[in-house]
Amino acid sequence: MSVASSVRRLTAAGAVAAAVVGAAALPASAAPARPHAPVEISSVQHAAQGSHDRSNRALNQEWVNVTNTTRQAIDLNGWTLSDRQGNTYTFRHVRLAPRATVRVHTGVGRDSRSDLYQDRHNKVWDSVDTATLRNDHRRLVDSVSWGGRDHRSGDFRR
Repeated sequence: MSVASSVRRLTAAGAVAAAVVGAAALPASAAPARPHAPVEISSVQHAAQGSHDRSNRALNQEWVNVTNTTRQAIDLNGWTLSDRQGNTYTFRHVRLAPRATVRVHTGVGRDSRSDLYQDRHNKVWDSVDTATLRNDHRRLVDSVSWGGRDHRSGDFRR
């Protein structure tokens, strides 16, 4: 075996090794990181499947938690929370404290710092649905889906 062929073999082996190492490292570095949203939908409790109970108590057991993940208060005035069918709740005069969560119930109730009420008389969140949070400029802030073929079944929790 000549020196030239040995050099070619070592060069080829080195290239293969570099390609394998590069390919192994690529998925971790190429995977886009989900940017940390300042406000997120942190959990959802939808209506029980098959439940036809439209009492206010049952409607208020259906909710979406919206969490401020920052160290500063965030003004949610004009922000919206909607489902796949277009049922939309608009936040009015809500300032979410740092690292705080507000629970948005479907039924009728009295708003407080920790609980808001959509004042609806019908359920909103289905066993297969998507909750979408938009800011006051209609820009997407967060969206979560549950149930269905491509999503985990049951309620959503981060």
